[in-house]
Amino acid sequence: MDYLQTLVADPAAWVALVTLIVMEVVLGIDNLIFISILTNKLPEEQRARARRLGIGAALIMRLALLGTIAFIVRLTEPVFTVFDHGFSWRDLILIAGGLFLVWKATKEIHHSMDPAPGPDLFEPQTAGLTVAAAIGQILVLDLVFSIDSIITAVGMTEHIPIMVVAVLVTVAVMLFAATPLANFIQANPTIVMLALGFLLLIGTTLIGEGFGAHIPKGYIYAAMAFSAMVEGLNMLSRRARKRPPGA
Repeated sequence: MDYLQTLVADPAAWVALVTLIVMEVVLGIDNLIFISILTNKLPEEQRARARRLGIGAALIMRLALLGTIAFIVRLTEPVFTVFDHGFSWRDLILIAGGLFLVWKATKEIHHSMDPAPGPDLFEPQTAGLTVAAAIGQILVLDLVFSIDSIITAVGMTEHIPIMVVAVLVTVAVMLFAATPLANFIQANPTIVMLALGFLLLIGTTLIGEGFGAHIPKGYIYAAMAFSAMVEGLNMLSRRARKRPPGA
């Protein structure tokens, strides 16, 4: 109790909490885009439930990972070397997650551009997406982002309660924003292609970081924000052309 009281009274702890929440929410945008595109492939009556279950399961997993924070921090230690470059478990997880995102985005782009889809080029004998499969894919990607964000958070604060509060606030924001974002993407087909492009960009970034290339996140999110702004202007332009003269 004394520890928590001291933490609450410490201005530096509040600064760390606010900074960590902002970072987690920004990083959560990647997850939300993926969740929105994925769950929109389900029957309409199952989408909201799949989002709640997926995000809820991701919360449980993140809190469990915080309990193993000492182990996660050690994931940055090299386990083998290739051409004088050491690869850690974190690097391998980032590469695997990046490849998964690139594969998933490429698969969805293929489906979007094929006007008469035949046998699936990527999954020849796959049936329709199920809620369980959607939740499984959400957890796979959230595991990658969670490990990366926890390692980043350790550099910002050593207090586990601050990390727990940041995770709880971030997941609450995701639960609130998931359905409106998914509905917006569903109602605007051109946004789907833009969002898939974002996933390709994020996946490529994860692969690059796994191979040791430091890519400032600010550049990535600035590019995404600029692209979203341009698409927003295109949407306003299309709506203006559809309005009758004098309306």
